[in-house]
Amino acid sequence: MRPRDTALAVLVAFLWGTNFIAISAGLESVPPFLFLAMRFLCVCVPAVLFVRRPALPWRDLALIGAFTSLGQFGLMYLALHLGMPPGLTSLVLQAQVLFTVVIAAVWLRERPSARQRLGVALGGAGLLTIAVGRGLSAPVLPLVVLVLAAVSWAVGNVLTRRAGPVSGIGVTVWSGLVVPLPALALSLGIEGPEAIGRALTGLPWQAVVSTLYTAGLSSLVGYGLWNTLLARHPVARVTPFAMLVPVFGMSAAAVVLGERPSGVEWVGGVILLTGVAVAVLRARRSGSVVVAVDVEPAPGAPGEPADLVHSAAPPSPAPARDELDGPLGVLGASRV
Repeated sequence: MRPRDTALAVLVAFLWGTNFIAISAGLESVPPFLFLAMRFLCVCVPAVLFVRRPALPWRDLALIGAFTSLGQFGLMYLALHLGMPPGLTSLVLQAQVLFTVVIAAVWLRERPSARQRLGVALGGAGLLTIAVGRGLSAPVLPLVVLVLAAVSWAVGNVLTRRAGPVSGIGVTVWSGLVVPLPALALSLGIEGPEAIGRALTGLPWQAVVSTLYTAGLSSLVGYGLWNTLLARHPVARVTPFAMLVPVFGMSAAAVVLGERPSGVEWVGGVILLTGVAVAVLRARRSGSVVVAVDVEPAPGAPGEPADLVHSAAPPSPAPARDELDGPLGVLGASRV
């Protein structure tokens, strides 16, 4: 990759990683489900006028949106609202890669390789270690909710994989249309009309900036740049940059919020990222590394380390050296 494109890939990872800080700032004054509805209104309502609907049945788009966007982000926003640290959130969400491997193996009969099985085992050990670390210093409930968000994202990945090769940004925008009304209904039922009224009538500038950042920069700009890079370069050269998302997320949380994970959480995080790396990378005989999965991330949808809707490339009878041979066609970069 040229230096300019390398810089753009790093910029995308930075936007997705720091997105968690922006979400956390917005949640200080806006309830989580209302904030979710506001974000997806900003993402989808303008874009739907310019982005062509992908050639998928409405049912498939609704299911993808329900799991990839509504389920993932609703649960993630709730976890942050309950006290999950933003930096640690950017790390734990990477577990969706491992859950995707497991769900695809069961649902799509995609047999994972030995390296992927090892990666899943390491990732599970990392999550367990983080849970132990959280239990020593804080309630575990926010972590459990966040893990459920990663599971929801993984289900959405598999649904997108099953749908076949389609426009990633089209799926992101049109599937995201299912989010605002259910999120608003959840806000009315759980957070209450009084909380909604207070949030909207006294909306502080931090919430406005947070919404614009997450919807505009993280989702639309980040996703647009990422798709451009995937169009210019082999997937194997682009997707490893997604693993920088938790690096930027945790660094930003340390600088801006003073977030300092415990020693046990650090150890668990290293084990988790090692498991993700083992699951999605494989070494060539020459010693270089290629990604073992194909990715088309969606915003929302990077924080959103995304927001990213993922789809697999169609099989090729004669794959090039940079193409992928793993059984799974999905890598999860946090698309918030």
